[in-house]
Amino acid sequence: MKIVIAPDSFKGSLSAAQVADAIEKGIKRVFKDCHFTKVPMADGGEGTVQSLVDATGGKIIYKEVTGPLGNKVKAFFGVLGDGKTAVIEMAAASGLPLVPEEKKNPLITTTYGTGELIKYAVESGCEHLIIGIGGSATNDGGAGMAQALGFKLLDEDGKEIGFGGGSLPRLSRIALGQGREIMEKIERIQVACDVDNPLCGPRGSSAVYGPQKGATPEMVKELDKALSHYADIIRRDLEKDVKDLPGAGAAGGLGAGLVAFLGAELMRGVDIVIEATGLREKMKEAYLVITGEGKLDNQTINGKTPMGVAMVAKEKGIPVIAIGGAVEDSALLYKNGFDCLIAIPNKPMTLKNAIDHADELVTDTAERIGRLIKIGKGGK
Repeated sequence: MKIVIAPDSFKGSLSAAQVADAIEKGIKRVFKDCHFTKVPMADGGEGTVQSLVDATGGKIIYKEVTGPLGNKVKAFFGVLGDGKTAVIEMAAASGLPLVPEEKKNPLITTTYGTGELIKYAVESGCEHLIIGIGGSATNDGGAGMAQALGFKLLDEDGKEIGFGGGSLPRLSRIALGQGREIMEKIERIQVACDVDNPLCGPRGSSAVYGPQKGATPEMVKELDKALSHYADIIRRDLEKDVKDLPGAGAAGGLGAGLVAFLGAELMRGVDIVIEATGLREKMKEAYLVITGEGKLDNQTINGKTPMGVAMVAKEKGIPVIAIGGAVEDSALLYKNGFDCLIAIPNKPMTLKNAIDHADELVTDTAERIGRLIKIGKGGK
């Protein structure tokens, strides 16, 4: 009997690989000779690097880069088991948690460090990049990223513009510079982007996400105008129209910058992870698929890991069980491909208690699943 175990992490407690190990341990209490295929999963957000590294036997590389405020920070990227694919979380270099509350200011924050991570990955021999762009502290349209890669963002005097969205109005011309060399070394870039916001306008990057990064209403207007100007220069000099592109507004416009400068593809995060892990191939001849995440609710069906896993399983006619720290909206989830939903708490408990004991709770839940399977198989 083959069981595929493909969970996301349980944030704050267990990585995806640890969840998979706990599920395997619990079912082995009932079926000692069962064949398990463990595939740590993610949806392009926090934990994606670790999950893909764990799933492919890769490694994590740490580098010092330029943080969103221009200071040095310690960041990381993953190299997958094939040695040619890098996975990057932009938040590691340019994320909101790297900016103290009192210093939030999207007029000055930069994606330069994300560009440095991309450059390091390419210099290490990676030709295929997977980039998660959630959790940014920036609103510079990926301008800093482009500068780090060697593209020239010049003002009327031929000088480089400064960092941050507030510098974009000074942009007069874009030149490829050394960025051309990076472009030629990259075969493919997949960007995990689960929003469809355009770069500019009332649903654009500045209006929707600027306030959480410290933008006042006046700053939102200034930033939106700056990104519109930036998009006009990109269209003229790079021949890429990104202003109204769905997803271009993600991560303060980094989605637009990655498309414009590097020809990236904007995709659902979980779809990228499914492809990178070879999940479809690994599900062949499976009896059951088990997935899960910290909370299963109406947001799960909107591109979260368990939904992506369930869709692949349903393509192959394989039943799916999902476990979570909490389960809500079960009727909706059952209508969308899940065959069974199980919450891991075994008695009333606080969230802290559940997090502190997540490993044993997941293991015990998996044992219950194993015993139900045994009943279904006639006690065998």
